Amino acid sequence: MDTLVGTAPASVPAVLRKLYFLRFAFAAVWAALLFSTADTLGALTVTLLVIYPLFDVACAAVDIRSARVHGQPVRGLYANIALSGLTAVGLAVAATSGTPAVLRVWGVWAVTAGIVQLVVGAVRRQLGGQWAMIVSGAVSTLAGASFFAQADQDGASLSNLAGYAFLGGVFFLVSALRLGRVRRA
Repeated sequence: MDTLVGTAPASVPAVLRKLYFLRFAFAAVWAALLFSTADTLGALTVTLLVIYPLFDVACAAVDIRSARVHGQPVRGLYANIALSGLTAVGLAVAATSGTPAVLRVWGVWAVTAGIVQLVVGAVRRQLGGQWAMIVSGAVSTLAGASFFAQADQDGASLSNLAGYAFLGGVFFLVSALRLGRVRRA
């Protein structure tokens, strides 16, 4: 049984594995939808932009619940929830100012959330499957700086955010697969 559906707790790696598979699937679908709407900052695009960090909040809450049951550190996950919640609001506001403002908000979030992800992955490395989360955190930090810089360029586009989300999803998939290997070992 698992904590994702509110039943008896499973091991942290088992819960993380399911959560990481879910995050991959969400990122893949989200990226495809954003890529198809990234040319305009309409209602659907803004909704997608706001949903992404809110999904991150929900995933971190599930992760906290599982980690707390097993005595794992959760401080970084609380920071992630705060950052992602503020980002959702920030993106909604930034969308009223245009694509450059959205890229700046997303960029700051990617940098800060990337640092948190890197730290959480490093703390959890004994669980296995976390090297991909560490690399993902580092990549997110660099990508965030890139998004922030792109905001000042002519023709700034949101389509790069789709690629960023998909790549992040791939890192979650790799971690999920690695956690499955660790679990069987």
